[in-house]
Order: sequence, then C-alpha cells, then structure tokens
Amino acid sequence: MTKLLGIFVIAIGFALRWNALLVVVLAGIVTGLLAGFSFSEIVQMTGQFFVDNRALTLPIILMVPVVGLLERHGLQERVAHLMRQSKAATAGRVLWLYQFVRELTSMFGISMGNHASMVRPLVAPMAEAAAEKAGLLNEETSQQIRAHAAAAENVGNFFADDIFVAVGALLLIYGFFQSVGVPVRLEEIKLWSAPTAVWVLALGWWRYRVLDARLQKAKREPREAKEQEVGP
Repeated sequence: MTKLLGIFVIAIGFALRWNALLVVVLAGIVTGLLAGFSFSEIVQMTGQFFVDNRALTLPIILMVPVVGLLERHGLQERVAHLMRQSKAATAGRVLWLYQFVRELTSMFGISMGNHASMVRPLVAPMAEAAAEKAGLLNEETSQQIRAHAAAAENVGNFFADDIFVAVGALLLIYGFFQSVGVPVRLEEIKLWSAPTAVWVLALGWWRYRVLDARLQKAKREPREAKEQEVGP
C-alpha cells in the first residue's frame, strides 16, 4: 500500500496549487522509490517511456507553436465574436456540445484535439464569450468556465473510447486484464463501457446547467445587495 503514496503527493500538490508538471514528476519519483527502484532507474524508465510513446507526445509538442501562431493572428478573438452573435449560446451549452462531440469522435478513435489545440484556443474562449455576452463574466467566473472546459475534454475523451475495437484504449484494457490473469472478453468491456459513456454525457448536461445557473446567481447577488443598500 505504501506504493500508492504517490497519489497523495498528487492530491497535496494540486491542493496547494503547485505546478502540475512538477507535481506529477515528483509523484512518479516517490512511487518509484517506494517500489524499490533507484533514482537512476526511475530516470531511465521515464526516458524510455517517452521514447516508446513519442507518437503520442510529439504531436502535442509540435501543436504548441501552431496554436501560438493562430492565436497571434486573432483566433480567440474571432471565435469569441462568433459566440457573441449567437443568441442561444451560453457557457454551459457550449461546453456540453463540445463534450458530446468529443465523446462521439472518441468512440471511433478520431482525435479532434486536446487541451492545447482545442480547449485553450477555442472551447474556453467560446464559452467565456457566451458568458460575457450575458454580462456574467468576471475573473472568478472565467476560472470556473475554464475548469469546466478542461473537464469537458477529459470526460469526453476518456469515458467514450472503450466501445469500439478500433480504439487502442479498449485493447489496452483487454491486455491489462489478460496480463494479470483476469479472464475477460472484448464484448464484456464494450457492454459496460457504453452505458458509462451515456451516463457521463447526461451528468455533463446537468453539470453545465448548474454552471449556467451559478453564473446567473453570481450576477444577481451584487445587484440585489446594491438595491438593499439603496433601500426603497
């Protein structure tokens, strides 16, 4: 059980708002040391994992300068302008729609983006613009919207990619169970993955409705407090 102390390192680091990359690396080192590996072995394994999975990490690294160039030429301003023109758009509706599309594409193994290429340059600015149009945007609500946008990416991606064999995650889960001696069939994994994907989509719809209601409440409270100060 001591090997699981790395999880507490992550929890404490995130609670103290330390740098996320530093926290994850520190948790990995702690877990490796508790598992009996030397520091040099941990560094060697980290480098080996990076090389083995470079097909996953390099596209993200190469995407950063592309996104930066698009933002320099007004990408965020343009998508925000489009949201301000939409009468029906709210922050919650924008985020729920993105989660739905993310789940749908993830089911078929289509990678339409991630935090660096979609959430930061497109999804979060669109949701913030929808809130700004209704007069609901300030520093606190902006942080709430950005957190929900990041969650929409995580939930939409990870809870819907275990339904079709074409996606590597399903085979990864199957291979893990086989390696530890647990007999399982691909059909059984898919059977339990589909209702999970539907459930998190419904839960997301509820969460984003709550977000819209919270933003509206935050807008009303200062106005009501001001009216009480003025009096009849």
